[in-house]
Parts: sequence; C-alpha cells; structure tokens
Amino acid sequence: MTSARRVAEARPKKRRGIVGWFFTIVGIVVALAVIVAGFYVWRVWSTANDINRADSLLPADDPARPAASATAAGSFNYVLMGSDSRGDGDRGRSDVLMLAHVPPGRDKVYIVSFPRDMWVDVPGRGFAKINAAYAYGGEALATRTLESLVGVRMDHAAKIDFEGFTGLTTELGGVTVDNKIASETQGYAWPKGEVTIQGEEALVYVRQRYGMPNGDLDRAERQRAVVKAILMKMLTLDVLANPVKFNEVMGKLGQYFTVDEGLTNGVILSTATSMKVNSGNDIEILQAPISGFGTSADGQAIDIVNEPQLEEMGKAIRTGTMADYAARYRDQPLAGKAP
Repeated sequence: MTSARRVAEARPKKRRGIVGWFFTIVGIVVALAVIVAGFYVWRVWSTANDINRADSLLPADDPARPAASATAAGSFNYVLMGSDSRGDGDRGRSDVLMLAHVPPGRDKVYIVSFPRDMWVDVPGRGFAKINAAYAYGGEALATRTLESLVGVRMDHAAKIDFEGFTGLTTELGGVTVDNKIASETQGYAWPKGEVTIQGEEALVYVRQRYGMPNGDLDRAERQRAVVKAILMKMLTLDVLANPVKFNEVMGKLGQYFTVDEGLTNGVILSTATSMKVNSGNDIEILQAPISGFGTSADGQAIDIVNEPQLEEMGKAIRTGTMADYAARYRDQPLAGKAP
C-alpha cells in the first residue's frame, strides 16, 4: 500500500517536471525572440540615426508644386538620386534619377528610372537633359523637375554618391544581376547571364553607355536591375537571419546616404513596419516612357519623352493604379511607343 502510494505520488511529480521544462524552454525561446527582435529594431534605429539629413533635397513649398492631396491616400513617392560626385566638393550631375512609388496597399514597390538624356523642361531654366537640373540647382531642382514632369509630389528624397555606391555594394559582398548584354569597358568584361559585381566594378557597370545597343537606355536598365539586386540582397536570409552580418551591413548603411530632414527615424520605422512586400516579385522596375532618340537644337543627343504615356503613368501614380499601367507597358521595347 505504501509502495503503491509512493508510485502514485511519484507520477504527478514527473508530469509536473515535464510541463515545467516545457514552459521553461518556451520561455527561453520567447525571451530570445524578444532579445533578437529588440536587437534588430535597435540596429535599424541606430542606422537611421547615422543617416545624413539635409534640407536641400526637397524644393521649398510653392503653389506650382503638385499638391500632396492629389495622390491616393496611403501611397507615397520617393525620389532616388545618384550623383556622379566623388565627394571632393563638386556637385556633379544626377547620374541616376528614379521615382519609387508605393501604392495604397503597401504590397508593391514600383521603381521608375528616368534616363539622364531625357529632354525635359527644367523649371526656371528651359529645356535641357534631365540630369542638368541637378547641375543647375542641386537636389531640390532635380526633385522639382521630376515633380513637374510627372505631376506628382515627392514625399521624400534620398541621395547616394559614387563613394557611397561602391561602399554599399562592397559591404553587401557584391550583388548578382542578370546581365542582358555582354560588354566590356575600362578593363572589365561581363558575359551575358548572371554576373556578380561590387565596388568600383559595380560603378563602372551601371555607368556604361558606349558600346551598348541602346546607349543611355541600356544604362538606365542596368541601374534599375542593380538597385533591385541591392534591395533583394539586403532582404535575403543570408543578411536578415545572421545577426552578425545584419549588424555589419546596417552599421555602415547609414553613412552612405543623405535624405531629407522630414525622413525621420519615426517615419522610417513606421513606413517599414507598414510594408507588405514579400518577395522580389513585389518589386517592379520600369523605365519612364521614351518614344525614340533625337538631337537638340544645340546638337546634343537626347531621349524624346513619350508625352501621352508619361501622362498615363502620372495618372496611375496619383490614383494608385500602377499595377494596371505596369501590366500594359512592362514588356514594351525600351524605346517603343505605347501599343
């Protein structure tokens, strides 16, 4: 009887021990998850603190700028600039000019590049290549020119120069892109197919235009591909699931960019947590519509804007219907007209 009672008493103790260990393990896992999550939030916040901010990236408010209320609620637009300055005090020109549009559902990112030879009306300066706006009036005029061209107000702006670009691609350990056109220049050669590039080589790759069938348009296409590759590399498990690698990349990321003063830490975090992008398929890269090539009155080789299609694109951005626009035009030839 005593022996049976001892056995009976022993069993509950064993069960309680198993349950106790189970909750202990769960508690440890939860605690680790909180610590890791806290680390990631801290690192993003710390990186945001390191980003250079300036009030020169966006134009001053004036009645001529498109109204923010004209764009569908919940969407936002960023202008992305890459200058050809090497950080030695020269302003340079906007070697890269892109519009990043996020529709109201926050489930897509549309990146539209504007080839530097597009012949446009620069506010207050008259017609010129679009990259001249940056040389004339810096980031603010480049942004204002883009707003005037598309009819959409830019919410925020970000800029990176040559040194920042080479540093970022190096920090990521290189990025891989599908190189559509075999080419070589300045001692580098890239076969058709997948190539991995970083540092100075990546810079040469995205700047090549001579020797390319479509010149400036092929260069812009490469730039879009590399921007997407950078975004995807930063979102891969190799970076996100490795706290050490994540810390290394994010620890340096802030120093490569300059953003407008309104893009605060709070805005960055709230925007990031509201996004619903799940894979590379949710990031679509497009080119601003071009109808062909020409020569300006002063003899410059220029890209001619496809005005009707550009108006259609602007309307799609304002109304949150870029999915329809992209479906219609994503497969058209680089310099093709609207079907």
